[in-house]
Amino acid sequence: MDARRVYSAAADRASGVICDQRIVFNGFYAAKNYPEHLRRVRFKDPESGKTLVFLTNNTSLPALTIAALYKSRWQVELFFKWIKQHLRIKRFLGTSENAVKTQVWCAIATYVLIAIVKKELHLDASLYTCLQILSVSVFEKTEVSCALQPDRSLPEPPDPANQLVLFDF
Repeated sequence: MDARRVYSAAADRASGVICDQRIVFNGFYAAKNYPEHLRRVRFKDPESGKTLVFLTNNTSLPALTIAALYKSRWQVELFFKWIKQHLRIKRFLGTSENAVKTQVWCAIATYVLIAIVKKELHLDASLYTCLQILSVSVFEKTEVSCALQPDRSLPEPPDPANQLVLFDF
């Protein structure tokens, strides 16, 4: 990356922040396409000993907060992966921030309610299985506890030793 330092802020090396700088791109196309200043934060991770460099356009947060946010970004990715896998939101019904938040909170509330039902009924089935059962039996007049319990009324399969041989070759 071809960039030059414009300004350096004081950095607390004891916290792990090596430097907090404002930079600007040097290349013709890079400077033309993104003329604003960026913030470059160098951070030495005390756990792994690695030096990490973070670029951001956020100039209001402290450098240590920027480092913590970028360091924990994998947890954010895992959270969104969990939302996609478990809450089964295929598409958003609205485009406003309020519509998206409302839909996500409704899905989370539904998931938590099913988790409570699963715990109260002492079910062995996974939450995914419970959600599947409830999604296909929404319009049936069956109690939730009966719909989620395994069906014990099925007859046992006959003993194969008791079967007659149809063809004896």
